[in-house]
Amino acid sequence: MSKWLLDFSLLKTNANFRAIFIARLMSVLGIGMLNVAVPVQIYELTGSSLQVGFAVALDGIGMFIGLMLGGVLADRMDRKWLILFSRSICGVGFVLLAANAYLSEPSLWAVYAISLWDGFFSAIGMTALMASIPHLVGRENLPTAGALSMLIVRIGSVISPALAGIVIVSFGVTWNYTLAAIGTFCTLITLITLPNMKPQKGGPQEHPIRSLLDGFQFVFTHKIIRAVVALGTLEAVTKSIRILFPALAATAFGGGAFEVGLMYAAVPVGSTLGALTSGWVRHAKRPGIVMLVSAFFSFLCVAALGYMGHLVLMLLALAVFGYLGSIGGLLQYTIVQGHTPDHMLGRIGSFWTAQDVVGDSAGALGIGMIVKVLSPVMGLVTLGLGCAAVTLLLSAGVRSLRDTRLIDTNLFPAEEGPSADSTKGVTA
Repeated sequence: MSKWLLDFSLLKTNANFRAIFIARLMSVLGIGMLNVAVPVQIYELTGSSLQVGFAVALDGIGMFIGLMLGGVLADRMDRKWLILFSRSICGVGFVLLAANAYLSEPSLWAVYAISLWDGFFSAIGMTALMASIPHLVGRENLPTAGALSMLIVRIGSVISPALAGIVIVSFGVTWNYTLAAIGTFCTLITLITLPNMKPQKGGPQEHPIRSLLDGFQFVFTHKIIRAVVALGTLEAVTKSIRILFPALAATAFGGGAFEVGLMYAAVPVGSTLGALTSGWVRHAKRPGIVMLVSAFFSFLCVAALGYMGHLVLMLLALAVFGYLGSIGGLLQYTIVQGHTPDHMLGRIGSFWTAQDVVGDSAGALGIGMIVKVLSPVMGLVTLGLGCAAVTLLLSAGVRSLRDTRLIDTNLFPAEEGPSADSTKGVTA
């Protein structure tokens, strides 16, 4: 069983990763509370779902710009201080949201502006944090670190919305913002203990735009990373099937909000199970094949949803989809980190996160257009089979992806790679 279950020993032996884990737990809870408070407050002020969508779009725009800039900064500056700076600025934004909510007539435009602000600065910190993980745990521990991070995000995504609802009902949205601000500033206490993490020099420092373009060039010329990013984009697109849950609940089962809630919960339940039972991933001899097979069958699950005539069967299919997606995502994350040189980790990490954001948005738009022509059921079948076919073509066309290892031993030879001793951080 120890080979199959997630190994938690990294939290015990590595003080630096433990600090990040605790900070991320507080951050996930705070952001989850904000993700509920902002829509609730805007809807109370305007009564318009369009205005809610506008705020979410501003947050996404800020995040995308922050990811691009953050990738360049994380490859030039000390990543520790970049993380601390971005979290401090985000905390100030949460304080401003709380102060605005205290007013007798809160400003809608202030909520919009701070949504853009927080999306931008949170993305900068996220990119620096992702680039710092190989330093702190060693690349040989990336699968375990990724699984533990995935687990805390999944658990937080279930707990934080419920907690936010209780706080709003009991005390109002002001306390949501206040608690998020307190939690964010508390993360600084744990993160200040991290070692300095200056990126390795990869040559003369270039203009930021040239540096960003070099990152794109690296992705598109590296066969394995290019294929992994393409596969990750397909999986991000299929995650957008959640927009069909209300229609499926009504048309397939004659249900309502209760059935929709179960469908939304089924995917993270499967993802959490995948994270908990991912101990075997780091020992996979052919991780590329495992990743491709996981993606292929997850897409078949999407197609199979169109034929599920019973709610229980659909929930099981969604849970399997979540499980396979978590295994595939963990392998993708590890391979990208394990094949990227240190001086480019910030930029490649930012692209990796951005493709998930863009793929999810494009998927939601594409699925919406498909179901304008086809029924929701046929839309699922078309999307699932189409992505499965592309995966087969990708598998056949990129042999190096099938044969790849988690870590590029040419780039990181065992005798020169990060130390297996996870009891202390590694600085460049």
